[in-house]
This record gives sequence, structure tokens and C-alpha cells, in this order.
Amino acid sequence: MCNVNRRDFLASGTGFLSLAAEAELLAGPIPAGMAEAGKADQVALDIYFHEGTVSDTADAVCNNGWIILEDYVLVIDANFPAGAKLMISKIRSLTDKPIRFALDTHHHGDHAYGNQVYVENGAVPIAHTGVIEEMKRYETGYYGNHPGSWEEAAKGRADMKNTRLKPPSVLFSKDLFFDDGKHRVELMHLGVAHTHGDSVAWLPKEKILFTGDVCVNGPFNYVGDGDVGQWVGTLEATRKLGAETVCTGHGPRSAASVLDDQQAFFKALREQVGALMAKRTPEEAKAQVEPIRAALKGNAQIARYVGERGAGWDPFPSQVAKVYEELTGNKLAALGHSQLARHAHARSHGLAAA
Repeated sequence: MCNVNRRDFLASGTGFLSLAAEAELLAGPIPAGMAEAGKADQVALDIYFHEGTVSDTADAVCNNGWIILEDYVLVIDANFPAGAKLMISKIRSLTDKPIRFALDTHHHGDHAYGNQVYVENGAVPIAHTGVIEEMKRYETGYYGNHPGSWEEAAKGRADMKNTRLKPPSVLFSKDLFFDDGKHRVELMHLGVAHTHGDSVAWLPKEKILFTGDVCVNGPFNYVGDGDVGQWVGTLEATRKLGAETVCTGHGPRSAASVLDDQQAFFKALREQVGALMAKRTPEEAKAQVEPIRAALKGNAQIARYVGERGAGWDPFPSQVAKVYEELTGNKLAALGHSQLARHAHARSHGLAAA
């Protein structure tokens, strides 16, 4: 945790204050928003992490990271606009070095819709080339002539009213390195996973990995834009990096075991769907969703990845449906309440749910 003295914190967090205003702030309690900006989860020297809140209304939905390099700051994920402003406040409470780059680990709104805020603060959004290809599919308000994902997300988020979509303008097809002699950050596309444009940020000296949504820590997997079968292989490539600290896209940061757990969840899900559903018609197969949920819940390693039935947040039926479609080529019969959960999940990720 970062410790900043009161005067330095106020000076870095409030911009230019009048003497009277500064005196008033120094005399009273730090306002709640500014106090939050002063908090930072320090993973290692110059490397920080912030855990977001998966919610329709949270300022910062995805997890964020930033690395303070010799001459500038590199941010991992742009978040929503409100989240971007919060991260900038946090960074400014630690350093006055310019924020030069913001990596979008993929195209979803909770990871990329804050790009314009970073541009206005002097940074350049960067991403794998697949992010642009995905945006061209979903951001039809920007690339086409009818509303797309941005416009859908803006219906429920006030922070998007006064900004706009800003696609990344620095792109890499495989990898991109930042190296100041002290820290090395390797941005890499390791394969299809959560989306077709996922990238991770790997710090080999510190053995710290920022995964984006290639790996999450809890029941947060949205599978609608990726491929679960390929995701297992991409997680295998990710495991081989040898990370000791893993900063996931959602949920608490963890150790290398979280990569094993995420992969084990998808393997078990595919095995169960293959055994219990693949030879059944879509109408017959849907009756197996709850038995599969129970089986995976009984596995202590992966139970936390399985959503709770009837909860406002339950992505599990749509995960089963995705795997069933991958294995059989057929869409699962309508799952009723699960479609509402899918919509809530999609909205929190800045997507228009199908």
C-alpha cells in the first residue's frame, strides 16, 4: 500500500489550489473521492494494481494496472471513462511523470471505453490488431451508420455522455516491448481466449502478469466473443510464462495457481458438456445445465468460477450454451432466466447482449 503525506497528496491530487482552499483542505478531512484516489495496491517497485467492481454502475469495472517507467507511465486497461479518471487520480497521487500509453487488453467497454479520457491526458491507446477487428464488428456507431455497443452501454452510464469512442491507434500483431533498463514490459497476443484480440502484459524480471480477461478470479467469464476450446490452449501458453503474481481482469490478484484454476474450469466444463449434452438435441440438452453446475460446484479448485442459480449474476447457463454450440454446432434451446443474466453481464462489459 502506498503512503503519501497529507500535503503532498493534496498537492498532487487537486491541481492548482488557492492558498485559502489549500488551507481549508489541510485543516479538514480528505474528501472521500480524493482519499480513494490516494490508495494504491503496490505489487512491486513501480508496479501497481487496482481491483475493479463488476457492476452496471461502478466507476471502475475492470481491474487496472500501471507501471511507472523511467520517463512515463504505462497503464493496463482504459476502463470506462469514470474508471479512467479514477486511475489517473491514483497515478497522479504517486508520480508526476506523463501517462504516455494505455493498453486495451481487448475491445470490451469496461477495458476500452476510457480511451478518450487518456488521450485528453496525453496518452496513446494501444492494442493487438484483433481489437480493431472486433470493434469494427461491434462498434457500428463509429464504423457504420447504426448504433452499436458504445451506444447501448451509454444508455446506462452517465460517464459516457460527454466522451466518445476512441479506438486504439498504436497496434501490434504479435508483441510489443517497453524496456527502460529497469523494467521490461512485454505485451503479447498468445491466442484466442475471451475475445479474438486478447493481449497480456508480462514483466519477466518481476514475474508479474497482467492478464486482462484471459484469466479472471471468480464467476466473471463472459464467453460470447471468444472460443472456449481455444481459450484452454491460450491459457496453457500463458501458464508457460512462469508468472508468480497474476493480476487478473476481474477479481482479486492472485498467484500462478489462478491460471491453473481458470484452465481447469474450462476443461471440466467442456468434459461435462461433452459427456452429458453433446449427443442430445438442444431441447433435451438444456435439462443437463443444473446437473453440470452441481458437478463443477463440487470441485473445490473451480467452484468459485461457477455462478449461483437464481442470482442476479449467473453467467453459467450461457457458458454451457457456448460450449454446447462449439461441440455440436447447434444452439442450445432457450434457457429463460439465464438470458436476463447474460444481458446484465453484457451490459456491465459495455456490450449489447444478444
